[in-house]
Amino acid sequence: MRETSVAEMFRGTLPQLIAVVTGTLSAISDGMQYGWSAPLIPVLQSENTPVKITESDAVWLENIYMIGGMAGLPITIYCVDRIGRQKTIIGACITNLIAWIIIAVANSVEYLLVARFLTGLAGDVNFVAAPMYIAEIADQKIRGFLSGIIYLMMLLGILVIYSVGPFVPVYASCVVGAALLVFELLTYPFMPESPYYLLGKGKFEKAQKSLRRLRGTMDVDKELQEISQAVERQRSERGRPQDLLLIKSNRKALLIMSVLNGAQHFSSISVILMNLHKILEAAGSIYINSKAAAIIFSAVMLISASSASFVIDKYGRKILLTTSSLLTGLSLLVIAIYFHLQSCDVDVAGVSWIPIVSVMVYAAVFKFGLGMVPIVMTAELFPAKVKAMGMTLSDLMYLAFGLISIELYHILSEKYGIEVPFYLFAASCLLTAAFCAFVIPETKGKTLDEIQFVLKGEPYPGPVVENGIKSNESIDSKNGEVTRL
Repeated sequence: MRETSVAEMFRGTLPQLIAVVTGTLSAISDGMQYGWSAPLIPVLQSENTPVKITESDAVWLENIYMIGGMAGLPITIYCVDRIGRQKTIIGACITNLIAWIIIAVANSVEYLLVARFLTGLAGDVNFVAAPMYIAEIADQKIRGFLSGIIYLMMLLGILVIYSVGPFVPVYASCVVGAALLVFELLTYPFMPESPYYLLGKGKFEKAQKSLRRLRGTMDVDKELQEISQAVERQRSERGRPQDLLLIKSNRKALLIMSVLNGAQHFSSISVILMNLHKILEAAGSIYINSKAAAIIFSAVMLISASSASFVIDKYGRKILLTTSSLLTGLSLLVIAIYFHLQSCDVDVAGVSWIPIVSVMVYAAVFKFGLGMVPIVMTAELFPAKVKAMGMTLSDLMYLAFGLISIELYHILSEKYGIEVPFYLFAASCLLTAAFCAFVIPETKGKTLDEIQFVLKGEPYPGPVVENGIKSNESIDSKNGEVTRL
């Protein structure tokens, strides 16, 4: 089979790209909020701070962001299916804008706590609704690339706050974040809604109009019929919470996302992001300061994830996940061995550059697969009727695993030494590589409906035979309903 060139892959996809970029600008703001505490808390604890905070306040400013994320779970489940993917994203954008305004004018820590709660809530809603929207509007040939954009936007936000936050007044970074959100609110409402959502609500003509805009052509009848059949087929699943466990395909999707979400945090990403300067100081490194290291680390992550987004639809999800997990585990193993030798009083001063290089290698190989692909697959694996519940539950596990990994790091490093958690994280990555190689199915180039049959372990019957429908089915041109002859 002839390989598809980059030009062929992106031909006719400009409307989709515009819709995705305008709809994910808020992810830059989310990334800024995710990384906000690292550079801004030291500023708030300095003498010239606009808001005096204590050590206890600093802990709460970090934790309440996670609490807000968990509070967003029921809101997300309700909104994406009730008011639509697009309106849910817009609502999260407005919530985040309000949070930035509160931070900019805050004169007490209570205002900051309210704002951090709102940003956590908005981030959770956005990172479920946006991947769902992207997966449902994207042409399957570039779905992986488009799904990765939201993660690239978040990484860009982390880089922005690390580069700007420590060097400007607190309100200045708020202006940057708010400006991005205002631009999204001025552009994204004019983008089309997901045709999957519209068909699910029985709005056939609106779905047809949406798909024509997204594909840049009037000839969308075949694809629209395929989507209609997929939606009708998935209506048979009633969308109850227990269906996530009772239905084989949903159960496998949940297993895969549980492992990948756990693997992301048990690869130590949150630990390193929140403790990078301490880790380098413990290593006795004299080559770079913590502020510069944080900027370089976030830049390497962004470059690596950007590279992965261009090859994910060419080489597939499986190989990126497997390779990334393996190399991430090896880089963490090097760090663990270094700290082990240091704890045994071995003179490692001459090679104190090793943890710096290993951390930067970690940033590159982690974000090339394990740090990005799961967010792409989350929106691909769950069928329409349980997608909101499945993705929201995955997000809950992501938050929970993050808290567990951070707490585990502190307990193990304090009781047994810093090398112990890194040995554990390295082992987790190596086991994840095996899981990816033998359990996770490849979803590259498959429609969302085909993926459901792969998860069920059943052959895909094929959506069309003649005129866009099976030989024993017909489709109503007004409402898109498929009936058997």
